[in-house]
Amino acid sequence: MVAIRVARPDDVVAVGALTAEAYLADGLIADEDDYAAELRDAQRRADEAVLLVAMAPTPDGREAVVGTITVAPYGSSYAEIAEPGEVELRMLAVAPEARHHGVAVQLMRAAQREALARDARRLVLSTLDAMAAAQRLYDRLGFVREPERDWGHEVVHLRVYTWAPPEAPGALVEAATWPAARTVVTADGWRAGLSGGFTRRANSALPSGRPADLGGALARVEAVYAAAGLPPTVRVGSGAPAGLGEHLSAHRYAERARTDVLVRAAGEVGPAAPGPGWSGHTHVADEPDDAWLRAFLGVKNGVDHADVARAVLTGAPAQYLTATSGGETVGTLRVAFAEQWAALSCLAVSPDARRHGLGRTLTRHGLALAARHGASRVFLQVEAANAAAAALYAQLGFVVADGYAYLVREDG
Repeated sequence: MVAIRVARPDDVVAVGALTAEAYLADGLIADEDDYAAELRDAQRRADEAVLLVAMAPTPDGREAVVGTITVAPYGSSYAEIAEPGEVELRMLAVAPEARHHGVAVQLMRAAQREALARDARRLVLSTLDAMAAAQRLYDRLGFVREPERDWGHEVVHLRVYTWAPPEAPGALVEAATWPAARTVVTADGWRAGLSGGFTRRANSALPSGRPADLGGALARVEAVYAAAGLPPTVRVGSGAPAGLGEHLSAHRYAERARTDVLVRAAGEVGPAAPGPGWSGHTHVADEPDDAWLRAFLGVKNGVDHADVARAVLTGAPAQYLTATSGGETVGTLRVAFAEQWAALSCLAVSPDARRHGLGRTLTRHGLALAARHGASRVFLQVEAANAAAAALYAQLGFVVADGYAYLVREDG
């Protein structure tokens, strides 16, 4: 139940205290060290870089800071070794009592998203030789050692790790694997998806190009959604016109469903058998039957959208995995294809069949199926707040490659 966000003014004192506390607890500094004072000065980090915090609920209904990381663009005072096009990570810290719950992983992934939003070509960080646990984390997240960039001063030696985002499918490939029931292309080239409200992905606009009149381009999209009786929704991510997010926020749009795009190579990854306690089998079909559709929509609370859902799901070449037990459909996964990519979606497991590794099993089957159909790369989308799903996909080798958010004008 941890939320990651940019620090607010009333967070900074607690952030500074926590950062120093974490370094002291690990024996990395002494309380009288000059660096301890720098760690406590979270206000300067908030002023000169991007200060991210992990917030956890407290028993009295409030929030407490349990972790932090600083994201420093090239040229800022906190970017000690970043080169042009790089973003530097500094001062990752998690409260001792909050460790071993994935907080550091969530902070690092949030930092990766921040770098992607800035179109950074690489992330860079420095770590002390003694920070073995942090180095294991960096390895798991796809960071690589660059010993030729190691540096230090006096008796301190710092190891350098870097991370470059892998190839992402891009918004058009993603849309091709989840096509709207109807798409209206405006005069500005923006693609407005219309699917009766079934998923934001199929009911949002993909911006295109760099329109001279951003307000006019948005007005034309809003007219499309007004005619369809749907709230205007715009996907904002890499490739979007500069300043689009700020423009939308200034015009009563609110961010919804920040999403990560995760990628990996196609192909099997370990055994695909479910865990103990589950009996049943899986099979593949070229189309979703009624039982598959009911199982997927039932878990997603979308039963009212059955007809339009079928139109969206079958609008692209795809295969449909079904897990059954006792004659009932208890799990679903869709594998759709576009160019060299396969997209995994519609992973759903009925409540009675959970905690037996069925989601992992279906995902592994999907990876193997993608390879058999000639895809070289696989992607999926997961909401940034869904830490459990992100952890599952990380274990299966997925890494973040892109990200976006939907901005919705709720009064539209």
